[in-house]
Amino acid sequence: MIAAYGCYGVAAWLLLIGCLAIVRSRNLIHAVVSLSVAQSGTYVLLLGIGYQRGASPPILPAGPVVDPMVQAMTLTDIVVSATITALLLAITLQVSRRHGTIDPDELRALRG
Repeated sequence: MIAAYGCYGVAAWLLLIGCLAIVRSRNLIHAVVSLSVAQSGTYVLLLGIGYQRGASPPILPAGPVVDPMVQAMTLTDIVVSATITALLLAITLQVSRRHGTIDPDELRALRG
């Protein structure tokens, strides 16, 4: 029981640190990495929700089993996170090529 509550604390901590780093970021690449840290909090949260002490894998049902839906959602979350990270890094690369900077404060000055 204590292990499950510890997972919730770690998930909240990762989300909080990632969001704080996004807000304080002075670099677009740093913001993308910070978003990845915040998203990793969702992995820990999902795995903490699906945790059952003494449960076996769903492949070998012997007694109580772990719900495989939570693990499938976690894997889907990882794939979506990798896709979003790749897309944001590609956008950052294009911003760097077109404007010569990846500092968000300098990009605000381009508005006119």
